[in-house]
Amino acid sequence: MQVMTALFGPTDAIRRAHALREAGADGVFTFEGPHDVFTPLTLAATVGGLDLMTNVAIAFPRNPIHLAHQAIDHQILSGGRFTLGLGTQIRTQIEKRFGADFDRPVARMTEMIGALRAIFATWSTGEPLDFRGEFYRHTLMTPNFTPRGNDFGPPPIYVGALGPRLTRATAEHADGLLVMPFGTKRFLHESTMTAVAEGLAAAGRDAAEFTVVPEVIVSVASEQNPDHAATRQLLAFYGSTPAYRPVLDLHGWGDLQPELHAMSKQGRWQEMATLIPDDMLHTIAACGTPAEIAAHIRDRVGGVADRICLYQPQPIDVDSLAQIVDALRG
Repeated sequence: MQVMTALFGPTDAIRRAHALREAGADGVFTFEGPHDVFTPLTLAATVGGLDLMTNVAIAFPRNPIHLAHQAIDHQILSGGRFTLGLGTQIRTQIEKRFGADFDRPVARMTEMIGALRAIFATWSTGEPLDFRGEFYRHTLMTPNFTPRGNDFGPPPIYVGALGPRLTRATAEHADGLLVMPFGTKRFLHESTMTAVAEGLAAAGRDAAEFTVVPEVIVSVASEQNPDHAATRQLLAFYGSTPAYRPVLDLHGWGDLQPELHAMSKQGRWQEMATLIPDDMLHTIAACGTPAEIAAHIRDRVGGVADRICLYQPQPIDVDSLAQIVDALRG
């Protein structure tokens, strides 16, 4: 099993990338948090030997040309080991934090993929750029704006999705699916993979043409982390968001979502974590010893994926990470 894990910011990206490579990680990914999603990967590319991936870059506030340039530059820097992972985020974040449009997110994301493919094709073949969509329009590309030195082809485009409509559209149009970390084995197999199969069938695609990459929240038990407090807080944050209620509903925890949502509106973030019961913690997150974490992951993604991303609510020490990687490959 191939294992990717997180870079958290630019200041220690090179040092951490070296440490993660020595621990056996196959690659590193970044997420759209307090720092830019591309900068740590630019630095990690200097380390060599690691796959790089945005997991995810929020798509709608960005223009396809901007994304295409960033993707190709990282494809060149990594020697062809970059994956462009895109996400929609939720309406409140897109409209109120980014000040961008969110209407019809499934159609918008589908068109974003088409625009990127058209731009990549123009850069690869020299054919005229003529993409005319409902949300994006690109009809000019002169030679002086065409990237040079890319011998690796365009990077694959993956999309992070949870709901059935976006998951189906991702399977129809993208190269891969990034499974959201707030999930469970049952949700992955019964909901996500059902939607993937429907999307592949609609597009006439074979499953071998499409990659599924689950992301799993992990928390190593220790004297400093006996109750997995940071993980409970993360689950409370995710659980407060209406978009994630289907995961809770599937397991009979749906009534917790509006309660967490109301508390989040009141700024009661620390208190929210106390509402996460042990069965929810251990169903959604892989917690315990490195061996127990690896066993949880293997059971969860078996038959679905041979690559996973480890989501760390707080950085895992390198020795524990190495043990998890060894156990996953054992």
